[in-house]
Amino acid sequence: MLLDFEKPIVELETKLADMKQLAAENRVDVGEAVRSLEESINKLKRETYENLTRWQRVQLSRHGDRPYTLDYLFSICDQFIELHGDRTVRDDKAIVGGFGEMGGQTMMFIGHQKGRNTKQRQFRNFGMANPEGYRKALRLMKMAEKFNKPVVTFIDTPGAFPGLEAEERGQGEAIAHNLREMFTLKVPIICLIIGEGASGGALGIAIGDRVLMLENTWYSVISPESCSSILWRSWEYKEQAAEALKLTADDMLGFQLVDGIIEEPLGGAHTNTTETFKRVKEAILENLAQLNALSPRERINQRIRKFSAMGVVVEPVAAVSLNGRAGK
Repeated sequence: MLLDFEKPIVELETKLADMKQLAAENRVDVGEAVRSLEESINKLKRETYENLTRWQRVQLSRHGDRPYTLDYLFSICDQFIELHGDRTVRDDKAIVGGFGEMGGQTMMFIGHQKGRNTKQRQFRNFGMANPEGYRKALRLMKMAEKFNKPVVTFIDTPGAFPGLEAEERGQGEAIAHNLREMFTLKVPIICLIIGEGASGGALGIAIGDRVLMLENTWYSVISPESCSSILWRSWEYKEQAAEALKLTADDMLGFQLVDGIIEEPLGGAHTNTTETFKRVKEAILENLAQLNALSPRERINQRIRKFSAMGVVVEPVAAVSLNGRAGK
């Protein structure tokens, strides 16, 4: 999968590969030219990825080679046992979860799961959960609370499934129930946005003591395409919508809607998954150590205060005289 802004980099990398092959076939020393071209490629990479537009970061968050929840779990966990079903309807494949061991600690991991090919995407419903997915997630959280194990969630969804059958089974109620219960869960909760974080579909498993975003991810009430279709009746203005929504990790941190950003390898998480997994694991363990030092009551109070402070706007109020007229 090649994005538009990556084409100049790929062209130089192709030229470099051809140069090395030609040199090897003809036994010609082109070391100086190779070094110069490598420097140019590294410089172009830095300039490109350090100055991405908001829409370009959205594109990067959807890159087909980005690691998904199960990729993380099978890489950062020494052991992982997946648990299934909501005990009411069925097992929603768009949300996965289970106990995992990491750093000598047992944790409950829950996250959205997408697919890499057409068959997998249909099986995972493109990472869009039904109500039973959120009820499964809540069941696993309650199980973690029962056994006093921390909860770690991975958010990567274009939104909750908007189908008629999902609404008939109580999609909104299931998400709202999760929000209420996560506020008062007694164990530490760490939430990581690893790709797309859209609307209530993301928020349904994103109430935590620490909410972290990978560098090239986004978090918003609506996707740029949907916003464009509502405002302009067309998807053609998705770039302008992305700019207006201010949905990147830097934007979210500036608005104090998330607690930190995990830096990705140059070029995105998919370019060096080993390093990405390492950074995510370190972030989880570091934040968990801080949260374990607090009592359940302290964590709950901090969690409630943090989310209650979001979106609060203080407007100046004109002085009012006793006769009801505004003062000067």
